[in-house]
Amino acid sequence: MQAIKQQINTFLPSFLVVLFAQLQRFNDWLVRDAYKRVYDVTLSALLILALSPLLLMTGLAILLESRGGVFFHQQRVGKDGQIFKMIKFRSMSTDAKLHAEVAAMESDRDGVCRKFVNDPRVTKVGNIIRKLSIDELPQLINVLRGEMSLIGPRPALISEVEQYTDYDRQRLNALPGISGLWQVSGRADLSFEQQIDLDLRYIRERNLFTDIVITAKTIPAVLLGAGAY
Repeated sequence: MQAIKQQINTFLPSFLVVLFAQLQRFNDWLVRDAYKRVYDVTLSALLILALSPLLLMTGLAILLESRGGVFFHQQRVGKDGQIFKMIKFRSMSTDAKLHAEVAAMESDRDGVCRKFVNDPRVTKVGNIIRKLSIDELPQLINVLRGEMSLIGPRPALISEVEQYTDYDRQRLNALPGISGLWQVSGRADLSFEQQIDLDLRYIRERNLFTDIVITAKTIPAVLLGAGAY
């Protein structure tokens, strides 16, 4: 087959050879993304149905422990720099004074992504759902909306993207995911640079099989709780 293609190419003008190559790449991209979208929508809908008792109990526990809503909405940067509201279960106190005090503290991690260890704003229920990544489950709604994917780069904060280098910005070439390659490779224990490298590796090599493998690896990574805080 390859020999036949080479023979055909010798009889075609160079611009047609380039055009056909571009069309083939577009077709490969279209098929890959179409399969990914079907996978995302189907599995997200099934997970919402299967986990509905857990989702309801989590919401009730949040309401009983502290004042405030069940969900927390935060602006994140999606594919091609599009801003969207990411949904999570609320895991923090709504105490404004406490939030102001923590905002002045230094982060326990280096890099652009700033996440606090032993954050005093996190409630008891919040600590549990964070450890088990239950707080991330409402993002299945973002997946159904087409704002996120089940598997992809970590959804970045606006303030974080403002500090991105050109290399880092390649992270925005794909839909952000609930889970991803770095989440099953060490989670928050990895440095920011390591997270970026793994996200970009996923973007280059992504396909349906890769998504299925990462999905399968996410479950033990969450249950073990390594690198989660």
